Amino acid sequence: MSGIKRYLMRKTIIYILTFIFAVTIDFIIPRLMPGDPIAVLLSRFATLPDVTKYLHSYFMQAFGLDKPLWVQYITFWKAVLHGDLGISIYYYPKPVAQIIKEALPYDLALLVPSIVASWIVGNWLGALAGKNRRLDSYLMPIFYFLQASPYFWFAILLAYLFSVKLGWFPIAGAYSYGIIPSLSWTFIKDYLHHWFLPFLSLFLVQLGGWAIGMRNMIIYEIEADYARYLESLGASERLIMKHAFKNAMLPQITGLALQLGLIVAGNVTVQVVFSYPGIGYVLMQGILNQDYFLIQGCFLVIILNVLVANFLIDLLYAVVDPRIRAAYMEGA
Repeated sequence: MSGIKRYLMRKTIIYILTFIFAVTIDFIIPRLMPGDPIAVLLSRFATLPDVTKYLHSYFMQAFGLDKPLWVQYITFWKAVLHGDLGISIYYYPKPVAQIIKEALPYDLALLVPSIVASWIVGNWLGALAGKNRRLDSYLMPIFYFLQASPYFWFAILLAYLFSVKLGWFPIAGAYSYGIIPSLSWTFIKDYLHHWFLPFLSLFLVQLGGWAIGMRNMIIYEIEADYARYLESLGASERLIMKHAFKNAMLPQITGLALQLGLIVAGNVTVQVVFSYPGIGYVLMQGILNQDYFLIQGCFLVIILNVLVANFLIDLLYAVVDPRIRAAYMEGA
């Protein structure tokens, strides 16, 4: 068996065990929360005490929460393996899978552009700062400010300035009330109007981190032995920077994959600030209302995305870095 095949088999086993452990934690954590999720559900209805008691018993049985914890755990795994995420308690009687399916497109439309755009622009600006010391002195304070800014603080700042004070953009929601989601130009234009501020807040904060990371890596690579050797051979600055940039991109690619893996988690605080209906906002509603099944479903999607992203980045490293590829071929 070749080194690459052994590596893939070993990695697959590790990821399967990690998945089992993570999903087990996903099952346990919501049930450690204090309170009664069924009581939260029934608090939305005005009923007589006897009726409330009967309904509480009925829903406990319907959701399987009256059974021992180990029975619930086995039932949970059976449902997961069949693709059944259960019925939401807070959004009863809506299935969790349907809620996630409706929220996921909004997450993708917001987070993919913000992550990819900030990664591209941040790496470009970071490389410029690492190469040009004079430019570095002007850009680095801006990068540090952006990176140090909490997502929710930046979101509130943008909402206050551009929505409350200037009135240029709406302050909440993914589209205006009364508009039905569709592929019409009216909806797309309205959606982009709501989308811009959440996108901008995520883009700017992430840009600072990418730029600082690339700038530091470029400076390190320029001072490396191979760069000094190329310089002594009379290699052009452009050639040296080309090699330095390629090597500096490796940790940035890892960071990008991890960010994309966390995409369905979104940024909860930004989505809450703008009442943006992504999975981060849905997850927050589940936590606030002790909806075990909604919390489990959201975290399960996050777990799967993180594991898949990490697995793919392991394979991508073998393509990008010839040193790793050579190690696999030797059977390491």
